[in-house]
Amino acid sequence: MKINNFLFTISLIVSAISYGQKQELTLKDAVLNQYRVYGPERNFDVKWIPGTSTYSFLKKGYDKLFIADAKSGKEIEVLNLVDFNKLTGLTLNSFFGIEWLNATRFIVPSEASYIVFDLEGQQVLSTLFISDKAENALLYKQNKIAYTIENNIELADEKGNVIKVTNNRDKNIVSGQSIARNEFGIKKGLFWSNSGNILAFYQKDETAVADYPLLDITKTPGELVSIKYPMAGLGSEKPKVGLFQLNTGKTLFITPRGGEDNYLTNLTFTPDDKYVLIAEVNRDQNHMWLNLYSTLDGQFVRTLIEETNTKWVEPEHPAYFPDSKSSNFIWISERDGFNNLYYYDLSGRLIKQLTKNQFVTKEIISCANGNIYFYATGENPMNNMLFRTDFKGKQVLITTVEGDHECTVSNDGKWVYDFYTSNVDFGTSQLIDFNGKVQRVLKKSANGLASFQVGTCDLGRLKAKDGSILYTRMIKPSNFDPSKKYPVLVYVYGGPHAQMVTNSWLGGANLWMLWMAEQGYLVYTVDNRGSGERGFAFESQIHRQLGTVEMEDQLTGVEYLKSLPYVDKNRLAVHGWSFGGFMTTSLMLRNPGVFQVGVAGGPVTDWKYYEVMYGERYMDRPEENETGYQQACLMNHAQNLTGDLLLIHGTVDDVVVMQHNYALVKKFVELGKQMDFFPYPMHKHNVSGRDRVHLIEKILTYVIEHNQ
Repeated sequence: MKINNFLFTISLIVSAISYGQKQELTLKDAVLNQYRVYGPERNFDVKWIPGTSTYSFLKKGYDKLFIADAKSGKEIEVLNLVDFNKLTGLTLNSFFGIEWLNATRFIVPSEASYIVFDLEGQQVLSTLFISDKAENALLYKQNKIAYTIENNIELADEKGNVIKVTNNRDKNIVSGQSIARNEFGIKKGLFWSNSGNILAFYQKDETAVADYPLLDITKTPGELVSIKYPMAGLGSEKPKVGLFQLNTGKTLFITPRGGEDNYLTNLTFTPDDKYVLIAEVNRDQNHMWLNLYSTLDGQFVRTLIEETNTKWVEPEHPAYFPDSKSSNFIWISERDGFNNLYYYDLSGRLIKQLTKNQFVTKEIISCANGNIYFYATGENPMNNMLFRTDFKGKQVLITTVEGDHECTVSNDGKWVYDFYTSNVDFGTSQLIDFNGKVQRVLKKSANGLASFQVGTCDLGRLKAKDGSILYTRMIKPSNFDPSKKYPVLVYVYGGPHAQMVTNSWLGGANLWMLWMAEQGYLVYTVDNRGSGERGFAFESQIHRQLGTVEMEDQLTGVEYLKSLPYVDKNRLAVHGWSFGGFMTTSLMLRNPGVFQVGVAGGPVTDWKYYEVMYGERYMDRPEENETGYQQACLMNHAQNLTGDLLLIHGTVDDVVVMQHNYALVKKFVELGKQMDFFPYPMHKHNVSGRDRVHLIEKILTYVIEHNQ
């Protein structure tokens, strides 16, 4: 007996020594250094060089430019930032974003200039300067650039000439910026034609949009800053598309055909510049027309594609022209339930449906050698895989290892640079060929967290009440003991277009979640119905009833948690931000008693306070869906609060405005309900930078202290 006790003691000591070799991850480190320090080892900004089998890349720091030969595998450093700045007289901070013009020349972007550099001659060939006030800059090749200054557009060329494309003094008229609050796949507001002779741009008239006040506390006294914020059911922006003709200096304007409140989106030119394609969506977002307009006079020519749906139609990708000598194009549509590729001619005739997948196509990345290369989830929606299809619809999966792939295809389609991670692979960089055969493994990333005391991220699945598969992630501490009882923090987002659980490094988790697990917690996430990458039927169940099926699925997750012998059923907490803040507060108020603690960041509390474009897609207008708005309004459930709730908001949030939280706090006060509220002064929708450490500490400390 004594010998056994002695051996047991020795075993504990050995375990403690072994265990003690691991470092403890600090919360500050977890928040600030997830990718900067501990993320997978990889090359950055990989670019294939035109006409060659070589590619360029950067390493961490972005201060050295490397070139590698795909055939031989040889890589060399060809330029460093110190030498480049000496040669150019610049003080460039990185090479990130260079664009190759040919085998030896590339363009280097900086804050106020674009430089054409010849690598062979080690010299600057030309420099294009722009105003230091310029924003949204868009370069055409190497000789001209369009940009915005405040709400207007200017154009500069290599000779130093500057043209004012627009000169509106009315601040309600905004040109050259993204419109519709970046919905419908809109990311920018300026578009060069293929020849560079036409500059297209979005313009919005915000006269009918309400002014919304934000308080700038950095001034003495504090100063109100007015933004335009279109709330559901109220006045919205009125869009146009401008076509600035460089040869005449004149602008043609295209307006919506079906009503001034309709949306114009997904703009693209035909390869010959004769036409521009624009998707028009009605304000109700249940009808879409892909329209063709002449660039000669701006006149409507014909409707190429028309789609309707009783819930919503949401085009997010412009027409893609795979051949510079043909006007045939590819349109990505969700009409059959999943995004697929459809091949059309310019008369609007469907030539071929190129893919018929029962999974989501995400994005076309290139066309080479008669093949379209595109990302899609494949059968497992947690993956991001590379496929190709020819114009007869013959589809090939190129990346055969499951995971989250980031690929760059060579100009001739013979090579693919592939970097991927998965929940079991810390990161692999490799060269694969046209058929997906691995030609060379370039780098296997080491585990950047190997020296730290961190637990596991386990991916799983549940079945929803309607039979849908729900994907889950469970994070456990490094010293997990199934005989113990653990409290749980449920991290939730739950809204459209987002996917929290992915087959990528850490399963898509934030590193602070692993820190939280080391404090003796389980951290659990479910991607409920309504979330992204699952197709229209899965996502659209939320229509006119935001929060309802989403909560049902989150509660299915809770049922699973409570079935586990190592879960403390009486110590469940929930946290989320934005839509996740709405979900957190909804779960606390509409299902009281399930969670003991909730922390909601930037929550929507009443969808009538949210923006037109997003809110009306999912909830329709308030007057059209009174029951849905009333049910989702958290002020109507405030009397149900039983646990501890912390509400957080950035004071200059221009996405989910502070009115949401103020209205809910006011209701709690009226009801005599105690809760906690914490503002982040002068932060927008997401608390970023070093202050984010304070935010995450605030959230997790609140959970730990109150979830007893």
